[in-house]
Amino acid sequence: MSDVEKNKDSKSGDSKGSECSYDNPWMYLGRHFESDDIGDYYGFVYEITNTLNGRRYIGRKYFWQKRKPRDKGDGKRRTRITSESNWKKYYGSCPELDRDVKRFGRDVFARRIISLHGTIGKVNYEETRQLFLNNVLTEALDNGEPAYYNSNVLSRYFRKDYFNGKSQCQESE
Repeated sequence: MSDVEKNKDSKSGDSKGSECSYDNPWMYLGRHFESDDIGDYYGFVYEITNTLNGRRYIGRKYFWQKRKPRDKGDGKRRTRITSESNWKKYYGSCPELDRDVKRFGRDVFARRIISLHGTIGKVNYEETRQLFLNNVLTEALDNGEPAYYNSNVLSRYFRKDYFNGKSQCQESE
């Protein structure tokens, strides 16, 4: 199965039981996503939704982190250690989203995995693709606020340069 096929989200499917090993679990294809589900995947693209106001955030997260062990002063070279990242507790790298998570609490936010990928390159590409497909810099809520917490794409395109407080649908009218 290709990454594109794995990318298709489904509203069907039952939850993997009501028990989950961590709070406010990531959902994928209608069920909780656990460490056992990682398999050969390197990371994922996700969407976090504030259920109070409808604002969303699209980002990426890797399942694995690599770190170099501390030097013990014995002159030996240490190889990097790969371990599972903090993906279960992760709520994005956006300061505005982080403020709202602290303000409203984690349970107000729904976390959904959009797609899973086997390489860093595919994770990064799909995140950028989703950011543009969803018009994260230009979409507005009915009240005129930005629909997405994302304030930039690739640190090159910024909301301040493109956002006018109207959704794409309103502009075409």
